[in-house]
Amino acid sequence: MALNPIDELGGPDMAPQPPQRSLRPGKAGALLESLGERELLEIVRSQPLPTHVAIIMDGNGRWATRRGFPRVAGHREGVKTARAVFRAAEELGLRYLTLYAFSTENWTRPEDEVSTLMRLLEEAIVRELPELMSRNVRLRVLGRSHGVPLAVRRGIDRVVAATEHNSGLNLMMAFNYGGREELLDAFRALAEKVRAGELSPADISEEHITRALYTDGIPDPDLLIRTSGEMRVSNFLLWQIAYTELWVTPTMWPDFGPLELYRALADFQHRTRRFGGV
Repeated sequence: MALNPIDELGGPDMAPQPPQRSLRPGKAGALLESLGERELLEIVRSQPLPTHVAIIMDGNGRWATRRGFPRVAGHREGVKTARAVFRAAEELGLRYLTLYAFSTENWTRPEDEVSTLMRLLEEAIVRELPELMSRNVRLRVLGRSHGVPLAVRRGIDRVVAATEHNSGLNLMMAFNYGGREELLDAFRALAEKVRAGELSPADISEEHITRALYTDGIPDPDLLIRTSGEMRVSNFLLWQIAYTELWVTPTMWPDFGPLELYRALADFQHRTRRFGGV
């Protein structure tokens, strides 16, 4: 008789299973690879979900060039993937989803690619507003606003304002974002408070720094997913991911979808988080 996939992974009524610490080790990892979307969804829904999932959406350009397309074709497909993933996250009931859309380093890419990315973003933001409203999704943006083309900034601000009171999924878009830049901005804000006599240097705590970040009021990510197989965090949420679980897939972002999302969530649910303890 075939075993229930949930039982194979170790449900809440079973004896504790050894923690699986890497991408696809041993029994649990091999099983997750063999299951289809419906089975994985059943597993994910049977266990507590992470509160906050962050994703480094990588591989658009390489996906396109490997197929003989211009790099911008990969970015267009990447927008479609982002839509499918946020829909899956909302339907699951995730509370926070952060997508790394454009880094401060991405401005160094070829001018035509950057301009196309800006145009795609501007179009996508406006186009997605009705669905964000119908799904009760709140859009928030993490990053610096200066340096962003005015039309793009206005489009983003419009959607952020329109969705401000939505109470469902919090969809964070890291745009013109860099982790070191975020820390610099936080330290400068704290330095201004010290100079104004509002704060003593000796009293600065982790809480002060956390509240000075772009993510003030947002819980740290429980799970960080990176596509395209690159084994680095790329200046993303450097303070916030101190104890975040990592999951890396070789799948390029345009080929990522609900199946891969469910696989990452099921793998996360099978782990034991120690936060430096035993």
